[in-house]
Amino acid sequence: MRIDSHHHFWNYSAEAYDWIGSDMGILKRDFTPGDLALATEEFGINGVISVQARTDEAENAFLLEYAEAHEIVRGVVGWLDLTDPGVPDKIARFAENPKSVGIREVLQGLDDREYCLRDDFNRGVSVLHDFGLAYDILIFGDQLPAAAQFVDRHPAQTFILDHIAKPVIGPAGVDLTWERDIRALASREQVFCKLSGMVTEVIPALEDWTPDLLRPWFDVVLDAFGPDRLMFGSDWPVCLLRGEYADWVQCVDFWIQDLTADEKSALLGGTAARAYGLSQEAE
Repeated sequence: MRIDSHHHFWNYSAEAYDWIGSDMGILKRDFTPGDLALATEEFGINGVISVQARTDEAENAFLLEYAEAHEIVRGVVGWLDLTDPGVPDKIARFAENPKSVGIREVLQGLDDREYCLRDDFNRGVSVLHDFGLAYDILIFGDQLPAAAQFVDRHPAQTFILDHIAKPVIGPAGVDLTWERDIRALASREQVFCKLSGMVTEVIPALEDWTPDLLRPWFDVVLDAFGPDRLMFGSDWPVCLLRGEYADWVQCVDFWIQDLTADEKSALLGGTAARAYGLSQEAE
């Protein structure tokens, strides 16, 4: 079983997806379930988690429509303004759909690097557990200490760290501050981690990347989280900026070749199914 725990769909417009910059031309088109099927068909992907790509409530309905029409979409991680006083009712409505599995905020792009510690934000997050929703943590490495404090405020909440907190990846090797801070976050047992988004963090000066180049960062998160809290994700189509879907699948398969069958099963799908509360059918 393989579950891709992190990918995106969009109907592209420059206004709606203004984070897609001038140097990201390959992303300036629509990406649909048909495109995803073509990318994944040879890899036996049994399910995917569709994640929001813009901070607009309309994104939730858009993704859930695709999810209802396409069985491969096992869950949707949507967006809501968690600081909104009316957000508990909005969370309740979002959670009515059985394919609603989580919420995330684009913390990485906010000027306030400790936004996740705001009281109004935490009031919103405190509602998620009541509806069985996970919270995806999208941050850069400098925000890891605040994320640990944030997680500690919600001991019963499931958290899933996106893209291993987006460290700078290059020949200089693993930054010891990132390693220290991600190990600290991993010590919180309710935090899971997505093995995703790494290729786009390789420094631009390196035109090509190899599994060996990225391996030290994988080794850190595998040791810190273990296969039972680490999950495969492609970050497709964003990954196309630095390679094909196949490149990332083959990279991860190379890294995990020496793991046990149970460990591989967890990392490739079981962890995602458990963290997002997917149906037994997906497991």
